[in-house]
Amino acid sequence: MKRILIVLWFFAAIPVFAEDNVTLTVKGNKAYTDKFYQQAINCYLKVVKNGYEAPELYYNIGNAYFKLNDYPSAILYFEKAKKLQPGDEDINYNLKVANTKIVDKIDAIPEFFIIRWYKNAANIFSFNIWAVLGLIIFVIFLGLLSVYLFSGVLKVRKIAFWCAVVTFLLTIKLFAFAQVQYSILNNTKEAIIFCPSVTAKSSPDDNSTDLFVIHEGTKIKIIDNVGEWSEIKIANGSVGWVNTSVFKII
Repeated sequence: MKRILIVLWFFAAIPVFAEDNVTLTVKGNKAYTDKFYQQAINCYLKVVKNGYEAPELYYNIGNAYFKLNDYPSAILYFEKAKKLQPGDEDINYNLKVANTKIVDKIDAIPEFFIIRWYKNAANIFSFNIWAVLGLIIFVIFLGLLSVYLFSGVLKVRKIAFWCAVVTFLLTIKLFAFAQVQYSILNNTKEAIIFCPSVTAKSSPDDNSTDLFVIHEGTKIKIIDNVGEWSEIKIANGSVGWVNTSVFKII
């Protein structure tokens, strides 16, 4: 609950709905403290319905659902929080704990260590932070480039040149990390299963072949959609079709 102060600060800066959202957040915090977890969830979700999202808010919702033993909902909101703040230790830890409470324990396909390292590095910060850092370093690059172009001292020009090269390469790296996080936020469509048991089919048809079974709380990736059916992929690489009614988008 420590991060709710950040959420309150954020709302205080927005004049239109600030009072209502602050009131709802305070009520939600008190309800959580008093162990009225469903009441806390109702308050927090009203804030979300008002059009605001923040990792702290989703984190609190996930915690409240976890207290109610509603693990699929807890995982859903921890995943929402993680998308906004992927490197947060508390969010990742609570998500890991929640995943131990569900039926499916699916081993992910091992990734090449360089790809794994690259993704882990990109997950340290969110898209906004990487983008801001990239812009700051780019401005420094421009300053160093100006020194190189206009300085009359040879030694200064050499130092400025090599520093400009380093900052330019760093800028590219930072914007690449920002692109990874942007893709996760906007292009990667993932969901959580909200049905006790789901049988994935070989095609978008109830009469098609059964492929595998997954259970509530399992995270899936949406590949394609045909009518009321979605083609999904699970962590071990298995692909199949399920009805769109059995999952909720992260």
